[in-house]
Amino acid sequence: MADAQVAVLMAAWNAEATLERAVDSALAQTVPVEVVIVDDASTDGTATLAERLAERDGRIRVLRQKINRGPSAARNAALAESRAPWVTTLDSDDFMEPGRLARLLDVAGAESADFVADDLYKVSEEDPAGPRSRMWSDTDFGRIIVSPAMFVEGNLSSRHGGRREMGFLKPLMSRPFLERFGITFDPDIRLGEDYVLYATALVNGAVFVLTDPAGYVAVVRPGSLSGWHPTEAHEHLIAADSRLLARDDLDPATRRALERHRLEQQKKWAWRRVLDAKKQKNLGAALAAFKAPPAVVMDLMGKLWGEIGARLPGGKKAAR
Repeated sequence: MADAQVAVLMAAWNAEATLERAVDSALAQTVPVEVVIVDDASTDGTATLAERLAERDGRIRVLRQKINRGPSAARNAALAESRAPWVTTLDSDDFMEPGRLARLLDVAGAESADFVADDLYKVSEEDPAGPRSRMWSDTDFGRIIVSPAMFVEGNLSSRHGGRREMGFLKPLMSRPFLERFGITFDPDIRLGEDYVLYATALVNGAVFVLTDPAGYVAVVRPGSLSGWHPTEAHEHLIAADSRLLARDDLDPATRRALERHRLEQQKKWAWRRVLDAKKQKNLGAALAAFKAPPAVVMDLMGKLWGEIGARLPGGKKAAR
């Protein structure tokens, strides 16, 4: 696989039902690829299926993690195992259309880009061949050079909710750029790891191009990790934003965007802590959530007032 142009990194956990579809879509690309599957201690037949696929096609390599370490660690293992000059991630329940990677490589060459992402298509798990919607923009926009500030602002759920945040993009990434700045996925982050890696690359000067859909199809499942996440996921994103904000080379727009993103995560984290404390009947833990910036405290008070109102006669149960 020394001649592979793109390494497709695939973290797989209990993905027996969808893995072959994802792998086949990677192998069907019109440019030479290598596919590295990392089984993240699955409890179903994922590992066995991955090994069988590797026996069938020499472009596939399989790594197995003895304990579940999350997608970041799995992708880092795949990154270290691969050698192609360009890398991209493919979720084990998603798939790509033939020609997608060739189109992204063409854009990378034309724009001298370090990262090239295409707007994603979204389909329902119940009908993967059915109607599609676009993730980021409902209309064609050509090509956009994404600045650090634009990217971070594109991950504010208050502006781009409904899983339309730019962190869901799956760009083609330059391995030399990643290696030059020592950028990998943060192994402590199990949700939002893409956002952190892309933001880190951008503040280090990556030329990031966003283009119209080229053929990545994200299969939306109601119970997927990106639709549900543990409370500490917000804490990890707050820490990541704080590390970026500690840099002294940020332009004002990027700094403001990171501060807004961190504040949004602080609000979400505080509210989730209150809800967790309520379930555990732990008053001390609930009060600890109020040790936060004034804007976070005000947001908490507003949410609590909404909860109280929902329980009054005629009130409507507040959404979680």
